[in-house]
Amino acid sequence: MTTTAPPMSALLRNRAYWHWSAGAQCGRLPQAMAPLAFTTLTLATTGSYRLGAVMMSVFVVAQTLGAVPAGRLLDRVGAGRGVVVLAGGAALGLACLAGAAAAGAPPAALLALVVPPGVLAGGLSGGLRSLLACTVDDATLPRAVAVDEMMVDTTLIAASLLVAGLAALDGRAPVLAMAVASACCAALLAALPRRAPAAVAAPGVGAAAGEPLPLRAAARWYASQFAIGHVLSAVEVAPLGYAQRVGAGATGAAVLLTVLSATSVVGGALFAWRGRPTTATAAAFLACFAAGSLLLVRPLGWAALLLAVTAIGAVTGPLITVASVRLQELLPPGRRAEGFAIGFVVQGTAFGLGSLAVGLLPLRCAPLLATVTAVAVGGWHLLAGRSGGGR
Repeated sequence: MTTTAPPMSALLRNRAYWHWSAGAQCGRLPQAMAPLAFTTLTLATTGSYRLGAVMMSVFVVAQTLGAVPAGRLLDRVGAGRGVVVLAGGAALGLACLAGAAAAGAPPAALLALVVPPGVLAGGLSGGLRSLLACTVDDATLPRAVAVDEMMVDTTLIAASLLVAGLAALDGRAPVLAMAVASACCAALLAALPRRAPAAVAAPGVGAAAGEPLPLRAAARWYASQFAIGHVLSAVEVAPLGYAQRVGAGATGAAVLLTVLSATSVVGGALFAWRGRPTTATAAAFLACFAAGSLLLVRPLGWAALLLAVTAIGAVTGPLITVASVRLQELLPPGRRAEGFAIGFVVQGTAFGLGSLAVGLLPLRCAPLLATVTAVAVGGWHLLAGRSGGGR
């Protein structure tokens, strides 16, 4: 970014940003609740948690397949209006799902009913990020994204606690809460104050003019998002395996995930305070990814395991911020929702492939493959910086 960043206090006093953030967290909450909420729902209504796991798989596939088409549609109709429709539709779909489960619908019906809210939720990611660009100015954007990443970690923790609390009341309550959260997202974003029209490109201008997505220029930033998903899968999918290698159990796995989230919040806060979204910082963060993943390959003791998770967690939020900000610089205003949706698909696909590696290969292979990815993408950034293709 070439503009001078305003002080952090300017963001903290920005009511429009916090209005957007409240709506965004409400929109993300159902996705964070979904894994545990679906298994809780099916356990209460059919006696099988396996159906809930299959529902979650269908939900993720629907999200992935729907993200880019929904993003393209948002660019045409305008992110402000489109996100409200998507969130409202997701709320209706989740309410129907909960109602069908309460009425004793067969498993096939539940699997079919999870598809519409999944498709709609897939489009929310790109739409919310595109809408942020209409809420804060370019100089404030890096800090806004960094703070938002901290809020995402908070939402993930709150989602698990919320499902656990509601499940004690009724097995269908968590899915109903997902519907309520989506409805709140729609209501908040419908009333979102945005910057003056003169400061914002008109929705759909780039798309209408046929301006193509700069995929070649954006490729290494999409690659950075792929590295994020791949490395995180190596940690988040197999914490119990790593803990068992050093003589710990489920408690040790919980500690690893807690450290990962806590260091991500701290790293995000530090980046929001002093960070700069440059190619050099991206390469440095990917080097930390590589070092942390490499420490996971062999059991060198509990201290080394904590160091590995800390190295990965501390740069996760900052690297997401850098990739997001640099993508916005490249994406045409009328193609941003679609462009950010592609990033969502890329990161989700990487997480899925990394999860598959954890499930099919020896435990040491997953972090080793993640190390290779981080080194390759980091090297790409370094080469781009030396050739003048980055800053």
